[in-house]
Amino acid sequence: MAATYDFPSDLLAGQEELHQVRAELLALLKRLPWSVEPLDGFSDDAGWRKVERPASPGWSADEQAEVEKLRERERELAVFVTCHRFWAEVATVEKVDARMSLKHAHKTEEGPRGDEEPA
Repeated sequence: MAATYDFPSDLLAGQEELHQVRAELLALLKRLPWSVEPLDGFSDDAGWRKVERPASPGWSADEQAEVEKLRERERELAVFVTCHRFWAEVATVEKVDARMSLKHAHKTEEGPRGDEEPA
């Protein structure tokens, strides 16, 4: 049976925000054109599978700024979560289990969400 951990509220909040930022970034990247810069479309069937891309208008300056803002926030939160003082209290052999428990802590508090991606 997996151990239960008494995570500090700021660590739980940081992990939850990290989930939200990653989901928001993923949704934004799915909406944007495949290329940051404007590029012509192409078709290549010389490899082991055919690859096709339509012409890309590129990303606007606002879209680029939004992606960078989300990526920067994701980095800040990842550092906060992984370097939190709580991890010094966890035995080395339990850290992986504790980290996995933290990643899924929101599921046990609220029940599983259908809109989430693995972290």
